[in-house]
Amino acid sequence: MSKITKYALSDLYDMSSGLSSKKEQAGHGAPFVSFGTVFNNYFLPEELPDLMDTNEKEQQTYSIKAGDVLITRTSETIDELAMSCVAVKDYPKATYSGFTKRLRPKREGIAYPKYMAFYFRSALFRKAVTYNAFMTLRASFNEDIFTFLDVYLPDYDEQVRIGDMLYNIECKIRKNKEINDYLCAQLQILFSYLFNISVMPESWTQGVLADIANITMGQSPSGESFNTQGNGYPFYQGSTDFGTIFPAKRMYTDKPSRYAAVFDTLLSVRAPVGSLNIAYENCCIGRGLASIHGKYDNNIFVRYLLKNNKWYFDNINNNGTTFGSITKDYLFEMPVVIPDGKSIAMFEQKSSLIERQIYENEQQTRKLQNLRDWLLPMLMNGQATIED
Repeated sequence: MSKITKYALSDLYDMSSGLSSKKEQAGHGAPFVSFGTVFNNYFLPEELPDLMDTNEKEQQTYSIKAGDVLITRTSETIDELAMSCVAVKDYPKATYSGFTKRLRPKREGIAYPKYMAFYFRSALFRKAVTYNAFMTLRASFNEDIFTFLDVYLPDYDEQVRIGDMLYNIECKIRKNKEINDYLCAQLQILFSYLFNISVMPESWTQGVLADIANITMGQSPSGESFNTQGNGYPFYQGSTDFGTIFPAKRMYTDKPSRYAAVFDTLLSVRAPVGSLNIAYENCCIGRGLASIHGKYDNNIFVRYLLKNNKWYFDNINNNGTTFGSITKDYLFEMPVVIPDGKSIAMFEQKSSLIERQIYENEQQTRKLQNLRDWLLPMLMNGQATIED
């Protein structure tokens, strides 16, 4: 391991605030980096998923260039404050959210961007952030914290070796996610093709969700049963635990109250009502979720039926209340079209192979994430090295 050098973070980067945008600007215009994109990624995606209507001056002021680090500036908890995401290329005309800060390198050849992406997510840096942060109603990352923070870096060549290796792991993780997004899109196409309700056959019937699915409303266990050491069952409180397809494990409980089985559909029953994930394993669900399990070997059909009845949940989210939620009766009595058993069985047969591949890709992704997280501290403290 090369010599470690201490730097003040403010000597390496200039910090700038993001764009304060209005609701009507969103969804069209130039590329935009949202809070969620920063929070959920070590590196900015090749193509940014969000748009914002911005002018040329804003695009210059809030620009994103290779080497920039974007950091979330606010959080409900200190532990999730200052989550970072690094740009490895320029993003012409793109801007970034006012709920994030931009760190722009002052000098080249000191901090290697790919290495810094992992350093800023490391336990060492995260501990420094939480130590210096403060709570009011929300945790906040500001100029005072930025000024106090130091970073401890090996020589640049060592950073390149470590950063490139971990980046290759991250690229494989991202590729698996892209494949899974594509497979989910194919399942949606298949569902829409087989179950076009505009030409509903006579063999199809009108019913309610409870006719074809068993529904379990979540219930939170006692607070003293929660732990982060992996004791008991993974616990998901609500949609804040959701990923793109599967939830992320943050909390466990050794006194579960309500269960969901692997491959069950997890449905958010509190704002935003209707968000969906797939249970990666047997788990415990809190009050913000319901577990939906097909009654007749039709789990995947029920999942995509829920996705295609988004209007039902949107009516709840848009009813003018500040906190939308759905009751047990309202969910049980959700109107649905029920195709004939043969059509559902055909869809299940075709889709089960695709969902199995999605699950196997997720298994590989989680193994790679565990490998990355295991290697990261050892590479940074010199317990492991990378030979040329």
